[in-house]
Amino acid sequence: MHNVQRIVIVDFGAQYTQLIARRVREAKVFCEVVPYSTPLSDIAAKEPVGVILSGGPASVLDADAPRIDPAIYELGVPVLGICYGMQLTAHTLGGVVERAAQREYGRVPVDFDTTSPLFTGMKPQSIVWMSHTYHVTRAPEGFTSIARSENCGFCAMANPEKRIYAVQFHPEVTHSEEGQKVLANFLYNVCGCVGDWTMSAFIDQAVAAIREQVGPEGRVMLGLSGGVDSSVAAALISRAIGERLTCVYVDHGFMRKNETESVREVFTKQFPVNLVIVDARKRFLDKLTGVSDPETKRKLIGGEFVYCFADEAKKLTGVEFLAQGTIYPDVIESGSVKGSAVIKSHHNVGGLPADVKAKFTGGLVEPIRMLFKDEVRKVGEELGMPRDMVWRQPFPGPGLAIRIMGEITEDKLETVRESDAILREEVAAAGLDRDINQYFTVLTNTRTVGVMGDERTHDFVLAIRAVTTDDFMTVDWARLPYDLLAKVSARIVNEVPRVNRIVYDITTKPPATVEWE
Repeated sequence: MHNVQRIVIVDFGAQYTQLIARRVREAKVFCEVVPYSTPLSDIAAKEPVGVILSGGPASVLDADAPRIDPAIYELGVPVLGICYGMQLTAHTLGGVVERAAQREYGRVPVDFDTTSPLFTGMKPQSIVWMSHTYHVTRAPEGFTSIARSENCGFCAMANPEKRIYAVQFHPEVTHSEEGQKVLANFLYNVCGCVGDWTMSAFIDQAVAAIREQVGPEGRVMLGLSGGVDSSVAAALISRAIGERLTCVYVDHGFMRKNETESVREVFTKQFPVNLVIVDARKRFLDKLTGVSDPETKRKLIGGEFVYCFADEAKKLTGVEFLAQGTIYPDVIESGSVKGSAVIKSHHNVGGLPADVKAKFTGGLVEPIRMLFKDEVRKVGEELGMPRDMVWRQPFPGPGLAIRIMGEITEDKLETVRESDAILREEVAAAGLDRDINQYFTVLTNTRTVGVMGDERTHDFVLAIRAVTTDDFMTVDWARLPYDLLAKVSARIVNEVPRVNRIVYDITTKPPATVEWE
């Protein structure tokens, strides 16, 4: 982004690199992640106010370990090494790194020199998260130890004159009690950041950038899913160029209750665009007739969606640009730490037929490609988008089709759609919709005996799934209050046909996945 201070995070393959970036952004400082193979000239060209070297799985003692141009320490900007970044700093500048006699993993109490600007305002001792087999046993010339544990004399080291700091622990994880304070101290006390990264500032810059890229007459098409990413991208582009944006929304019939109506309301009244809603419900349902296999469902839906989108794209004239809701995790995760691979095309583009991709001669418009998901939501709120759309939960591309076990029918779709709406309504009424990361209903392919009134029934078992997570890589089942579960169960059985039994999924991931198919 132009006109904001920038931190560059050099990635050495750490599982926590994205988390470092998120923590820096949370401190209101803009940052970018680059592979360690990025030429120093490219890093310098970004004009960073500081550099952070991430952790990584390698040992600096290995012959093929990731390295970096030593001149990075002479750029004239502060450097913070984290874990592997600390060991690399010591090894590169003449210190000694050795295999530890006692490895440190997990929570470890550490004593801090709170006179250091890196640890200002912290407790003399607090808990940090360690994860290392190797450690620094002798610091480079000009460095001193500024933190130590029972087993490690160099939990952190500093060369204040050159403004080079390094920590052996991971300040970016919540397990480090004052980790965010460490990062904030580096950003503000060492780098002199002013905290100019705000979503309102981003919106102004993004709108200006869109206008510059598209020009005064350029026209843009965006594939609108109804999800928060594509919806926020659409709202931003709409603010920038108004009705020169055309949004194509394909209703495959597997959306949740009222979602199509919500999209129509927002993008015809609040952010008016040329909105094309493709009613493809019969087309998709016919395609899936008799299909029960989960993977086959996914492939058929994905393929048919591409065909629908391509059909509509060919009908548009004068549209030169294709827009999409790519966000920063997409960019980071599709890159190679070793720098050998180019960032892959987003799946929406990669899946389009060649003749359709060739249609968009102006190229891609990706206004939120530098944002994390939480930042995207904040932009949506700043733009005045409806709360339900901004805080929409992750929703799979195949939609409700993979929340129905077995063959899909209109009756089954109605059952899962209505039951899901009841669950969402009651969770929101209980004030828990922000606390639970994802929750939905699943129509199983199992029927059981029940009694409703004076009659015997033989209807479906419906499952409720609700999970909490930070990253969706691992999830825990949400401990919903019994009273809430009882109310949801009673409402579904009473109000939704073809259901006579409710079960609650209490399986973590792993071993289960979030979705059932």
